[in-house]
Amino acid sequence: MKIIILGAGQVGSSVAESLVSESNEINVVDTDVGLLRQLQDRLDLRTVVGNAALPSVLRQAGAEDADLLIAVTQSDQTNLCACRTAETLFKIPTKIARLRSSDYTQHPELLDNKNFCVDFSICPEQIVTDYLLKLIEYPEALQVLKFAEGLVSLVAARTVPGGPLVGKPVSDLRQHLPQIDARIAAIYRRDQPIVPEGDTLIEAGDEVFYLAATRDIRRVMSELRHRDQPTRRILIAGGGNIGSRLAGAAQDRYQVKLIELDELRAKGLGATLDRTLVLHGDATDEKLLAAENIDEMDFFLALTNDDENNIMAALLAKSLGARRVLALINRRAYADLLQADRIDIAISPAQISIGSLLAHVRRGDVAAVHSLRRGAAEALEFVVHGDRSTSKVVGRRICELDLPRGATIGAVVRGPSPDTPGAPLGQVLIAHGDTLIEPEDHVIIFIAHKELVPKVERYFQVGLAFF
Repeated sequence: MKIIILGAGQVGSSVAESLVSESNEINVVDTDVGLLRQLQDRLDLRTVVGNAALPSVLRQAGAEDADLLIAVTQSDQTNLCACRTAETLFKIPTKIARLRSSDYTQHPELLDNKNFCVDFSICPEQIVTDYLLKLIEYPEALQVLKFAEGLVSLVAARTVPGGPLVGKPVSDLRQHLPQIDARIAAIYRRDQPIVPEGDTLIEAGDEVFYLAATRDIRRVMSELRHRDQPTRRILIAGGGNIGSRLAGAAQDRYQVKLIELDELRAKGLGATLDRTLVLHGDATDEKLLAAENIDEMDFFLALTNDDENNIMAALLAKSLGARRVLALINRRAYADLLQADRIDIAISPAQISIGSLLAHVRRGDVAAVHSLRRGAAEALEFVVHGDRSTSKVVGRRICELDLPRGATIGAVVRGPSPDTPGAPLGQVLIAHGDTLIEPEDHVIIFIAHKELVPKVERYFQVGLAFF
């Protein structure tokens, strides 16, 4: 696939890194020569220096025969103008735009083919905010990801000594929770993936990914670690796009404090966040944190634009007694280094948000994609079509499938009959060897090694005879 990415910032570079390893032809456009040079030094792709909205620059980037345009510059206006130009002059089939302002998404008619010609829009800041809200709701989790219209959740949790299943085989999960169906999809031990079998022992410190109906995820979590007390008090460091969005979304359910370094912005946030206590100060100031009773905080989230400040603030908050701390870290190497150390959760915002983009790039009918473990693994939701003669999946039991090792089907979600198209999904089937896959099922699959994604995509594609 020939893909043009507009913007070489955190989102654009993460998308490029994710897609270039899958034999796509990638062209990246940006005005910053330094950013482009860094990308070209690391990845096998082409770069073009220039204004992404100009027809001449898009032509130079190969727009005349491109399959996909991903406009993720920092400017909404540039992204919208580029999509319109790509449609009018070059007829690029699919155009995705990053839109930070909700003004545009509140008026979807502006994005249709009569106006800006945006096929899909994403707001990374809102995606990260929603992700953080789930971690606040489930404080024991490292990740909580939704599939199948929210019916199924994939949860990552780190096991602790004394957990009911720690030291026991995976097969014991069914004995411990006979009324609940769940599937352990993957285990990471000392950062190495283990494909779980029934006799695989769960050890303390393992990072366990499991799938269950959303209503059951707390019960399954209690088997891996003791349940933490519910989150009540939150302290957010940084009142930027993500910090302010999170405070606004959380203030009705939790006691929220927010620290902002910029005095003018702090005053503005104080006027708009009516149920959040906004403080002007430095989140790495030990005296300020102590004065705000950091030792009574259930969750401290460092969400400034500075990786080093986020790391230091989170470490300081943990040392002063915050129960759980999270740091937003743009450099993936930092996130890999710090996760599971003294910082409970280290997240990369770009890796969280690119799943929405990947769902439109993956081959086959893909309803959802989530990037896992800072891009090393993926979880996908395929919608299967065809019949036994045109599909390698439909009409077969899971034990009959020839999936590569490292790809694990965790759940199948079945909707209403084909006679009622558009009706909501309903029946959640946690995957077992005898589970039969039917046409139009949503199949949720965990892929431990990202290199396996193209092979799994091909396996789920319908044959030409279907058409």
